[in-house]
Amino acid sequence: MPNYALGLDYGTNSCRSLIIDLENGRELGSTVFPYPSGDHGILTDPNDPNVARQNPQDYLDGCVSIIRGAIVQAHAVDTAFRVEDIVGIGIDTTGSTVIPVDSDGVPVVFQDAFKDNINAHVWLWKDHTSYREAEQITNLAKEVRPEYLAKCGGVYSSEWWWAKILHIRNVDAGVYDAAYSFVEHCDWLPAVLAGNTNPLTLTRSVCSAGHKAMYNAAWGGLPDEEFLGRLDPALPDLRRRLYETADASDTAAGTLSAEWAGKLGLPEGITIAVGAFDCHMGAVGAGVKKGTLVKVLGTSTCDITVADSDVADVPGLCGQVLSSVVPGQVGVEAGQSAVGDLFLWLVHHLVPEGYGADVSEKFAAMEEEMKCQLPGASGLLALDWNNGNRTVLTDVRLSGLMLGQTLHTQAHEIYRAYIEATAYGALTIINRMEEHGIRVDEVVTTGGLSLKNATMMQIYADVLGRPMKVSRSEQTCAMGAAIFGAVASGYASLTKLQKVVVEYTETIYQPDPSNQSVYAQLYELYKTLHDAFGKTGWSGSLDHVMKDLIAIRENQRTS
Repeated sequence: MPNYALGLDYGTNSCRSLIIDLENGRELGSTVFPYPSGDHGILTDPNDPNVARQNPQDYLDGCVSIIRGAIVQAHAVDTAFRVEDIVGIGIDTTGSTVIPVDSDGVPVVFQDAFKDNINAHVWLWKDHTSYREAEQITNLAKEVRPEYLAKCGGVYSSEWWWAKILHIRNVDAGVYDAAYSFVEHCDWLPAVLAGNTNPLTLTRSVCSAGHKAMYNAAWGGLPDEEFLGRLDPALPDLRRRLYETADASDTAAGTLSAEWAGKLGLPEGITIAVGAFDCHMGAVGAGVKKGTLVKVLGTSTCDITVADSDVADVPGLCGQVLSSVVPGQVGVEAGQSAVGDLFLWLVHHLVPEGYGADVSEKFAAMEEEMKCQLPGASGLLALDWNNGNRTVLTDVRLSGLMLGQTLHTQAHEIYRAYIEATAYGALTIINRMEEHGIRVDEVVTTGGLSLKNATMMQIYADVLGRPMKVSRSEQTCAMGAAIFGAVASGYASLTKLQKVVVEYTETIYQPDPSNQSVYAQLYELYKTLHDAFGKTGWSGSLDHVMKDLIAIRENQRTS
């Protein structure tokens, strides 16, 4: 009999499902549920652009919709499909996406007293309101616990667990006091489906704990009570209501409860894997291994690879955590805070109607216009920091920059410059990894951008100087989640399943040597801007940058 696995992928604006055949990787059903609350699923504050919250009810309603929808599709694709043959469920989410919960693990926002309080909702990964708390954590750790920062790049981020919890304590004591504990989204949803949301006993993911909560077995798990007490006297007591251990996603978080089996149209008792962050499971779904860097291209990017357990600590990377990606290996995470978001901002606000009537038409027209351009021919150079810098500067209080505009600059040239800027940011990450002994021989991309924009992929190959593969599946995060669901059930090993289900498109983008040489010149100018605007205490000169851009532009236009 065939066997199947179900992966659930909870993103920034929507959630989606994927049912795969474990014998051959065939995708039988996939449904998307856009979160209905707020602006594309995000609760915002017009007075503070740093606010980004979500409604946990959207997660629950979405779960029913995407699973039942995928089941219907699977039956239509294969009449032999049976839900009884689903062996495991895996779940990935964004992170650090923090939920204040009561002693039963129920979100505080579900209480009548807090239903209209935005601080009681889920604190989405991209909420940056906690930047002062992040600085406080970084400064204290530098002083008394430098080892805490060594595994997360040397700087604690406002996107992460402790900064958000401390900010809640500072700005809304009512919500903090109502919260018995706090749970990552990737831990909460598996617990809900398994029927055990008790914050003291539900299974916690080493992926979320290690990358965002400064969890490490070497110092006894979470940060110690003395350190937390110096941040705020309330935090040591909270630590006792959190967790002591965390598990990898090849472990079962539980089995599907009778209640949720009825809601979802699935049999009771299906194994549910320990959850993880979307890009970590996406890396597994795209075939991550040593020497292969997986770039999950979405609204932001997450760059994931793995290394041996004795790998050196790399400053400026988001995290290095044992078993956070592949069990037994160190998962290495980096990323960029704005990629797809940056392109969408451009289209929504700056691209004229002459390129098309809607977003898709504008993107298609701009790619058609720019694909014949030579590198540097526009004379433009940008910094890709419109949502801050995640790696390697780890500073959310940086912003974007575009240099070299003239009265003849056109929208598609700006679009190309932003693509190039994100490629330069990606190269900066790879260079930092290799400087510290983490090999990157090839890059695998996944996500809609990599499948839809061949010009972008070639630019990336030329800038990075490495072959670029593209995952065939558009749902690699859900694919990775499904793989872990099967592994946690005992169906097969991770290595075996990856060999069976992971596939790439036929096109491999190879670097063009002539383009590489020009991009090498442009990258040096990018690095000058990167260091000048991003590093404290930088000393140097900017007076050559604009003139060098013009020289490159003139040479490319006459070549």
